[in-house]
Amino acid sequence: DPRGTYTCRLQNENEEGTLQVHYRMCQNCIEVDAPTISGIVVADVVATILLAIAVYCITGQDKGRMSRASDRQNLVDNDQLYQ
Repeated sequence: DPRGTYTCRLQNENEEGTLQVHYRMCQNCIEVDAPTISGIVVADVVATILLAIAVYCITGQDKGRMSRASDRQNLVDNDQLYQ
């Protein structure tokens, strides 16, 4: 724990200076290094690409259904007269 009061003295002089240090240390922190961060970024990019492919495949199937459903429908039967 580096908190406390520190004394600083110059080698050629008799003057002293004090410095009081206070800071909070994280009790439950995890140190994250460069390979961990790069792994997280790569996993995020891969997950995003897989999600984009899944959305593309799902919406691609809907286009086929729309073309079949776009056939013309007669609103009035041919044997009925429109008045």
